[in-house]
Formats: sequence, structure tokens, C-alpha cells
Amino acid sequence: MSFLSICQTPDKISVETDINWIDLDRSNTNEWDKSGIEVHVPIQNKEMRIFLSSQSDGIKRIMIRWNRAVSSQLQILGDHWERGYGDLEWRGIVPERILPWYFLTYDHTSTHGYGVKTGPNSLCFWQIDSSGVSLCLDVRNGGKGVQLGHRQLHAASIVERRGRESEKPFVAVQRFCQLLCESPRLPKVPIYGGNNWYYAYGNSSHDEILDDTKLIASLASNADNRPFMVIDDGWQICHSKACNGGPWFKGNYKFPDMEKLATQIKEIGARPGIWMRPMLTTESIPSSWILQNQNKQQFSFDGQVMDPSVEGVLEFIFNDVRRLSNWGYELIKHDFSTYDIFGRWGFEMGEQITHEGWSFSNPMKTTAEIILELYQTIRVAAGESLVIGCNTISHLAAGIMDIQRTGDDTSGKEWERTRKYGINTLAFRMPQHKTFYAVDADCVGITKEIPWSLNSKWLDLLSRSGTPLFISADPDAVGKEQKRAIKNAFEWASRPLTIGEPLDWLNTTCPVKWSLNGERASFDWFNQ
Repeated sequence: MSFLSICQTPDKISVETDINWIDLDRSNTNEWDKSGIEVHVPIQNKEMRIFLSSQSDGIKRIMIRWNRAVSSQLQILGDHWERGYGDLEWRGIVPERILPWYFLTYDHTSTHGYGVKTGPNSLCFWQIDSSGVSLCLDVRNGGKGVQLGHRQLHAASIVERRGRESEKPFVAVQRFCQLLCESPRLPKVPIYGGNNWYYAYGNSSHDEILDDTKLIASLASNADNRPFMVIDDGWQICHSKACNGGPWFKGNYKFPDMEKLATQIKEIGARPGIWMRPMLTTESIPSSWILQNQNKQQFSFDGQVMDPSVEGVLEFIFNDVRRLSNWGYELIKHDFSTYDIFGRWGFEMGEQITHEGWSFSNPMKTTAEIILELYQTIRVAAGESLVIGCNTISHLAAGIMDIQRTGDDTSGKEWERTRKYGINTLAFRMPQHKTFYAVDADCVGITKEIPWSLNSKWLDLLSRSGTPLFISADPDAVGKEQKRAIKNAFEWASRPLTIGEPLDWLNTTCPVKWSLNGERASFDWFNQ
């Protein structure tokens, strides 16, 4: 039988303190304790909740184990900590493989799902081997054990879904994601338009943005749902190779009036959007606000990363985000916060997530709790504006962000990067679209450096996938053929569509066969 049934009493629970690992004793069906540490795992309505208490020791991780016979024939799909890096896939059992948040198994008949619900107060990953399933809940504060004091922490809630016979794996993953996120936050209309990054790469200006806007607006025929023009990195005062952080209270000499620019974008017939990096600033701030990550010397930027657990920092970030919204920007893209906090990209995190030995100023909360407060602050500050999270943690962003950048950067310079990251994340995180948030697989960088014969296929797939579509169109690379293709793509992307489905995703990391709005399509991603 391939269903693993983990919403049952575990076989073992261990806890890592700041000193050592402790195997807890089971006092009854749902209570485990030892040395003043208690883990409570009540099971109700097919959901297991995990509660932690410890009034003395700092707690780093909880490890829960279910001994199960796992078939060697299973194919297994996992998620990522934040963005995908071209490495999402169905594959066989790999005992050391880290599966953040959830996993699904496929036995060629049924697809079963197991995972933690979105918005947990811990950072969770699974591992599967031939003898069973393990769940690790990282409850650290930075790289040290959290000090809970007298409070009980609800670390996470586990749910599972038994798949139906002959149910398509894609449909099963969608339905499972619906169980994980009870209240997704979604845009009211489909999202599409322009973003200048993948041809400008930060070298832009007020007038160039207006020229981009005129092109985008002229190719969008939907009068009821106008396109966005998103100003990416490069508008802020502190923009250089050494720093791309704040302050965020005005633009640089190429962007003399950001509020006026938002108004002009609207007058042309588009909706203004803007990028920011909220955690990094070159402003003079209290020394107590600076995040004390012991590996901060590894960070490749000038400026200071702020500690969101310090009183006053979240208010500071709130005011920055609210200012952009008040200027008239209807979409706010915030970036880099996971890297700024952990000092690692998602593909570097693995089971350790971050370096040991450092902590936030407030040691009483888990890292997940602190990040959730940061995201909620940004969401509230944005008001009626849409929020895109980029380099944000997927399971913590769900239900807070309207849109999530689910893969690493595509490119306006290297087709292989777009193929590897864009197509992979679109396919394997497509089940999260409209179940967690709107899935943004990143841009189509239309430049002379990328063969149009390949890029046009990426544009076509994105536009008919039902997900947000953003293009970065270098004016020098946009001729009559490109304009016709963009106009057609915007027509598709501006209206609600059936969610695209990768048809060969069980066998490849780069699906070529798709179902798009009820029609089958094939794409050759490798030959011009």
C-alpha cells in the first residue's frame, strides 16, 4: 500500500537544544516530554498539530519520525524553501534529499500528499527513505535555539491527502495545495505588463520608463484590465554594484520625481509598479537596528541589513512601503529579504537553512514568526496595492502576498538560464497558482541577445498559462514581428484562462508538452 498515513502517533520525537539532541519519552498517545521539554501532537479531523514548550533550554529543532515501509517504485515531488532553481522534479527515493514544506508520492496509480499547512511558526522539511518518513521543524531564532519562556509554540500543522485512483498527478497536487492554504490572497484580475530589468539591468531613467510604458500600453487592447509597467532596481538613490538598498524616500538624478512618474504612467494608460529591497539601507540608523548575523562579512553589498525583531524597524519598513503606495504605485515588488536575513540563497540553504551561532535581537520568537511579521507589515503598509514577493519564503508568503516570484531570475542575456529556471518553476509550482497566490515564473527578456525563435515560445507559453506575464522589451529588439506576438500575448494574459498543465512533468525537469486553455501544445526549447 503506497499511502504512508502520517497523521498518526509518531514512532519517535527528538528535540535539539543549544547543547545536544534529546530523545523524548512518550507519556501518552499525544504527549512527549523529557528534561522540562514538552511536545504535544494532538490529532483531530485528520490534522496533526505540533506544540512545543520549554521554559529553560533554547530549542533549535524538533525531529519527528514515522516508521513506514516505503515502496522503492514511488516517484516523489517536493517544494523549495523560497524560489525554485531549475531543480524541482519527480524522482525516486533519495534519503538525503531535502523536501521543504511538503511532498507528494506517485505510484503510477494514485498521487498522495503530505505536508505542513502554510503560515507555520517554524521552517519545515521532510525526508523519505526506504524505512520511513522524517519531519524536521526548525524553530531556531536565527542560528540559536529559541527562548520560549512560559509560552507554548504552535510550530506547525500537518495534513495529508489520499489520492484517488487514476486521478491525474497534476490535479492531485492542486487539490493538496488547496488543503495547505485555507485563505490564499489573489489579484482580482489577471496580471500582465512590462518590467524593465531584463534589458536595462538597472540602467534606466524617468524618460526611458515612459517610453517603455508607451510601448506596453499601445500593445494592450483590453480596456477593462490595463497592463502594469514595473520600475525595477535602479531608481533609488543608492544604486551601484556595491549597494542596491535604501533609502526609499526619493529617486536618484535619473528619476527626479517618483510620484510624478507614477501619475504619468497612469496617464499613458498603464498601471505603475515599483521594486524595492526593504531590509537593506545606507541610511543612518541606530546600531541596535542592525542584524547581527555573524557571517554578514560574506554579504556582497554596502549598507546595513536591519533586524526586523527590533522595536522600530518594522515601523520604518512600514513607512517606506506606505510611501510607495501613496506615490501611486499599484504594485510593490519587494526583494532580497530571505538572503538579507539568512545570508544564503535558497539553493544554498539545505537542511541547515542558515549559519549557526547568530540570533535576532529578540530571542523569544522563532525565525519563522519574525519573518511572518515582516511580511504582514509589508502587506498592511501596501494598502490597496498588490504585493509581489521575490526571494521570499513560499510557505510563509502564502495567504499574505498577492503574487509570488516562484523561480530564480530568467534572463535577457542567456537563453539557457530562462529555459532552466523559468520553465521548471512554471511547471512544478503551477499547482500553487490560485491555491497559494498568483504564480509569477518571471519575465520574458526580449533582447537581441536571446534568439527570438526560442523567446517567442516562452512568451507564448507564459501568456496562455493563466499566470502573470511580464516582459522586458528592449526597444531595439522589438520589430513588427515582436509587436504582433506581444499584442497577441497580452490579449491572452489579460483575461482569465484555464490553468496550464505540464503533461510530461513526470519524466523531465523541462516539460515540452502542455495543455493550455484546453488545447495541447508542444515546445522545442532546445533548437532555434
